[in-house]
Amino acid sequence: MQNLIAGIQKTIGLSPEIQIKLFTSIIIILILWFLRTLAIKLVRFRTEDVRISYNWRKILSYITIILGILSVTRVWFVGFQSITTFLGLLTAGIAIALKDLIANVAGWIFIIWGKPFSAGDRIQIGNHAGDVIDIRVFQFTILEIGNWVEADQSTGRIIHIPNSMILNQTLANYSKGFQYIWNEIPILITFESNWEKAKDLLQKIANKHGEHLSQAAEKRVKEASKKFMIFYSKLTPIVYTSVEESGVLLTIRYLCEPSRRRDSKQAIWEDVLKEFAKNKDIDFAYPTHRIEHLSQAAEKKVKEPN
Repeated sequence: MQNLIAGIQKTIGLSPEIQIKLFTSIIIILILWFLRTLAIKLVRFRTEDVRISYNWRKILSYITIILGILSVTRVWFVGFQSITTFLGLLTAGIAIALKDLIANVAGWIFIIWGKPFSAGDRIQIGNHAGDVIDIRVFQFTILEIGNWVEADQSTGRIIHIPNSMILNQTLANYSKGFQYIWNEIPILITFESNWEKAKDLLQKIANKHGEHLSQAAEKRVKEASKKFMIFYSKLTPIVYTSVEESGVLLTIRYLCEPSRRRDSKQAIWEDVLKEFAKNKDIDFAYPTHRIEHLSQAAEKKVKEPN
């Protein structure tokens, strides 16, 4: 062993003390990596739940990194017997140079402890919206929805967002608290249509697609009200009536799951088209222009002087 150390010192120029520290650091890293890999395999063996496996993998990674940094630091900085002293000096030295990275770490700590969102939640932060698929120390990743795609469906793009944005941008979470969203479908019919009959038909269609969520939503509201000031007086589907320039506007308002907004809208529209086709006294309205022509006699009379 001594001959090996002497040979390395002669070849590379590293002192025996540096070689021992380097060798010890590599051993520590390998042991921690082995323990992390073993723990992850154990978790995967015990559960098939993707969310649980993901959360455990992230927790084990964080623990491994922290233990590795502290252990290797103790090896190289023997004079710093107090970890608190070392961390204080280290923080003071890099605070200005690594301001953005520190802000990202602060955002990560807020995400982990405050839990404004978790992996799997659908969120919107700033101009970006999507499903959270990964959370790391410096950034979190979302699978984008919306943008050029209608009804909050996935675009297929993966967006990496710095954790610091959580500290200075407005965050909307579709999945926390209430866990449902209100969706509205406006349907415009002509003034000549039987609007009362149309409203009854739309109410039945809305109940068919949205009423089953009302009971589940009531339970969610009760649970959410323990933490947030959330309350609704009515959770069942409803059809509102208003008048527009081109006709009578009947708006269906109903609850749906965030990820099923487009599917529910399609199912409702298909039922509306089928029901309206069966009723000849109900017609869709659309912008029209009417041009009235005066008869020749009327035109002549208008042109004749008094």
